[in-house]
Amino acid sequence: MTAPLEHEVSTMPDEALTREPTGRGAQAVSLLLVVLVTVAAVMVPVQATLAGGEQAYRRIGLTHPGALTGSITAALRGLADLASATTVGALVWLLLLGRTRSRRAEHGRCLEPDDRLVQSVLRHAAGWWLATAAGSVLFTAADSNGLPVETLSDTTALRFALFSGDLPRAWMVSVEASFVIVLLASLARGWTPHLVALWAALVGSLAPVVVGQVLVGPNHDFGGDAAVVQTVVGQALLGVALVMVLRLATGQVPGWRTGGLPAGWIRAAWVGWFLLVATEVVVTWFKLAGSGPTSSPTGMLALVRFGALVLLGVALAVIGRRPAVGTLVGGLAAGATVVVGAAMTRISPPLFFVPTSISQTLLGFDVPDAPSLRVLLTQWRPNLLFCTLVATALVAYGWGLWRLRLRREGWPAMRTLAWVLGWLVVLIATSSGFGKYSAPDFAVHMGVHMTLNMLAPVLIVLGAPITLALRALRPSSEPDQVGVREKLVALLPSRLLAFVYHPLLVFALYIGSYYGLYLTGLFGALMRFHWAHQLMNLHFLIVGALYFGLVIGVDPNPRRLPHLAKLGILMAAMPFHAFFGVILMDSTRIVAETFYRYLALPWAHDLAAIQRVAGGVAWAGSELPLLVVVLALGAQWARQDDKEAKRIDRHLDTGLDDSHEAYNVMLQRLASEGEARP
Repeated sequence: MTAPLEHEVSTMPDEALTREPTGRGAQAVSLLLVVLVTVAAVMVPVQATLAGGEQAYRRIGLTHPGALTGSITAALRGLADLASATTVGALVWLLLLGRTRSRRAEHGRCLEPDDRLVQSVLRHAAGWWLATAAGSVLFTAADSNGLPVETLSDTTALRFALFSGDLPRAWMVSVEASFVIVLLASLARGWTPHLVALWAALVGSLAPVVVGQVLVGPNHDFGGDAAVVQTVVGQALLGVALVMVLRLATGQVPGWRTGGLPAGWIRAAWVGWFLLVATEVVVTWFKLAGSGPTSSPTGMLALVRFGALVLLGVALAVIGRRPAVGTLVGGLAAGATVVVGAAMTRISPPLFFVPTSISQTLLGFDVPDAPSLRVLLTQWRPNLLFCTLVATALVAYGWGLWRLRLRREGWPAMRTLAWVLGWLVVLIATSSGFGKYSAPDFAVHMGVHMTLNMLAPVLIVLGAPITLALRALRPSSEPDQVGVREKLVALLPSRLLAFVYHPLLVFALYIGSYYGLYLTGLFGALMRFHWAHQLMNLHFLIVGALYFGLVIGVDPNPRRLPHLAKLGILMAAMPFHAFFGVILMDSTRIVAETFYRYLALPWAHDLAAIQRVAGGVAWAGSELPLLVVVLALGAQWARQDDKEAKRIDRHLDTGLDDSHEAYNVMLQRLASEGEARP
């Protein structure tokens, strides 16, 4: 473990803290608030567990593990949730809100976070998260199987408890993620390693959520997506509020030296607040399953969380004028939201006791109709996760266009059209009948896969979002501050992005995903869970964007390939796609047969025929788009040659190009040397 936080702060140089007078009263109240939230993170989940007693375990078919095991499991969950939120908040602060210094390094410009206090908070919070997550692995394994923890001293019982359920394995993911963060926070000093740490923190935070109470049941696709969005947004927004309380407790004004927070962060926080409220409505509706909000402990705790979110909105409204007051109110609201959320995981919601069909258990909804063209075009079911992504992408792009319009700068209309069409394709593929039937029908799934992996990314990369961001964002107005634009400029040539865009890695992911996913048992294992299906869709979209970003992308990236290499990458992919489609069509082994047999849909009795159609979709859906991309690459190549020819002509016309004169001089020299020879 690292040194105590108080010692690290006391030995810090004054110029590194950016202190402003806040008053001992505010510091004392904030310190008291930290203590109260920590105590509540232990006591409230424990009380929720004890209140249920043995009857709560029997209602879900488990024996009671004992008061000690249940209480420690609940306490660990509360502390882990609090530590993970603080970890994410510290990372967001270091990446976006805190000061960042720029220095010259061996390989160019290097950015480093310049807030020692928040770096100390990050190390301590990540350490606590690692410890509580490790404890949660063992105690959750016992608690979720209705066993006292002492019974796990037997190796066979321990192995069974650890791997018989999803929650212990989810906490193992949290352990791995927090361990990565501890290493990076202790060893890395650059800005880009914190991006990796943030990615790991979000994965570790999501793991226990997606396998929790939103895993199965009617409409769990809505509940699961809402919980994912809520966790990502909530960890950032609530975590920053908790970090600000810690800053205030040590005598720092919450925010930059001007007092308060940057105006851009306040606006983003309001958007996050509305998303938190909206997703809380969806998750509560899902868990209550038609029951009233006051008819169950879940509903009562949900009302408390809504009250905490209202209090968080009050904090956002006053923090610009009264930073200390807004920080205290926001910290109280954030702590209450996290603590009550942890307590809700210890109570069986009404959802657990409603009758469900097999389709509702695995998919979240019934699919009684066969996937005809009319059904696929008319039976829409919103995919909340991708609807959020589409809305975010379109709004962010529109904001960039608005910034350019204010400065009377132009932007190619075709790029805007490509961006909008690309995300509309994503929306149709995931929220129309195609998205609804992509899980129960393998042929439809393959069509959605091809669309997300090949069609949508082509349009998205042609929209040039990075170029638009570089033009829309303004450089930092303060000489000693590094803004978002400077961070983006520093990220583009970084080793991290160079690794992500390595042609061999991108090509291996793009081609290997087909064979590794569908020709092994991985696809059948993942299709049992909605979150895993969504993860596959995200993987298809991201890998496709990386691949086509290398080939026909117009944005700057650290791996600018010559056109001949781009053409080679395209041509090399074609036989792999065709061969994969042929394998599916000719194979006698049914992909994910157990999953589809268990669904037992009356219109999906001939799984072999459906797989042959899927193979045909994979073959045709891969070759045709790649041929279109080849034509687009040829057009880009010709346009670049034309620009180069025009540039040379301009140089010749203005006398700037002396290549012909140099050539004539060389000929004259050779002729003179020849005459001089005897």
